[in-house]
Amino acid sequence: MKKSPLPHRATSAKRIRPVKAWVVSADMGYGHQRAVFPLKDIAEEGLITAGRNDDSTEKEKKQWARLLTVYEAFSRARSIPLIGKPIFSLLDTLLHIPSFYPIRNLSHSTYQVDLLESNIRNGLCTGLLAKVAKKQLPLVTSFYAPAIAADIKGYEPVYCIICDADINRVWVAKQAWESRIVYFAPCGKAAQRLRSYGVPEERIHLTGFPLPLDLLGRNLSVLKHDLGQRLHYLDPQRRFWSLHARSAEHFLGRANCRPKRERQLTITYAVGGAGAQRDIGERIAVSLRHRLYRGDIRLNLVAGVRDDVRAHFEELRQRLGTPNITVIHGATLHEYFQRFNEAMRTTDILWTKPSELSFYAGLGIPVIMTPAIGSQERFNRQWLFEIHAGMRQENPDYTDQWLFDLLDNGTIADMAWSGFLKARKLGTEKIIEVLRTGTMTRSSSPLER
Repeated sequence: MKKSPLPHRATSAKRIRPVKAWVVSADMGYGHQRAVFPLKDIAEEGLITAGRNDDSTEKEKKQWARLLTVYEAFSRARSIPLIGKPIFSLLDTLLHIPSFYPIRNLSHSTYQVDLLESNIRNGLCTGLLAKVAKKQLPLVTSFYAPAIAADIKGYEPVYCIICDADINRVWVAKQAWESRIVYFAPCGKAAQRLRSYGVPEERIHLTGFPLPLDLLGRNLSVLKHDLGQRLHYLDPQRRFWSLHARSAEHFLGRANCRPKRERQLTITYAVGGAGAQRDIGERIAVSLRHRLYRGDIRLNLVAGVRDDVRAHFEELRQRLGTPNITVIHGATLHEYFQRFNEAMRTTDILWTKPSELSFYAGLGIPVIMTPAIGSQERFNRQWLFEIHAGMRQENPDYTDQWLFDLLDNGTIADMAWSGFLKARKLGTEKIIEVLRTGTMTRSSSPLER
């Protein structure tokens, strides 16, 4: 097996040339910033957030602030009584992603594409481009605006990480066939969409979403150990193991599949960057309170970097009076992502909206989905359905009933195993490989992609 080298790895003859790049994201929810966090070790001058630490002018910062305001309004609009749904529908129209079928050419420009180009001509990303011009390095971004702006100004090479299973036309240049942007796609659906928007095949790399290396380990050693144990917690009646024990031992190793039972079944509920759907976390906790009191399970409530959500979850934890609820919060994104990643090692079920966290299914973590917010999340949900790695939530008020029925019949364990086999895991390594060599090795094995 030919391995995709990391910057710190060495060949048998000499040390591999280290990779450095300008790594840029945007403050539009956690998805774009989570996508670049695993690349922090190769980031020149650290991770850059557009409109924050990118040498933006005051005018640019105001432009980025307006974009963030629109994003957060979009995320929270549905919960506003009476007027919420009409507002949401209006905003969702701007981000609409058309159906895949019938298959057709969608390379023509759209209002969103023209609006973005107008903003770039009006100064958006000027400070960022001046910053990266100081040293000629690859530009890697998880948001479309810096990629399009750099391409318009003639900067290269430019790489763009796609953060969802499907994307709006705005992610691609007006004349995509003339653009030099190279895309990293998280799944086959996203790659197919890029082609329909006019991006040539040679500028699309099907890498997978960049997952944290801490959750993979060398030769997937960490992933194999954690999944081997997770499958026992997800299968109390051994329905999964009676059918798939040999397959699990083949891919994970027999030693990793021996049950250790060192902890309780653990559920992690995560809100998005705008803090929407925090009420669902409360309903889950209340439904599970008796199991939490007994110590049968643990519940992680993820507040991200939002102090208001943290305060809400902390008050809930104190009100229920159980030590088996943990609130995950960080003062900074770096601190939050690090704590979240640590929690993933002992998480058995990830309950969240179908955001970029959908791709954590590749770690063998089954995903229970809250209602989707926006067009891209609906496509993420569809992708999870297609690979049988996720399910819609049932009524959170009765979590203590339906969830344990699904555990007893092996359904949740099957979801974990399907996600591990079908979703790509090596996105971070593949991206670094492309930056170093211009290409990437390909394999159909679930352990090599």
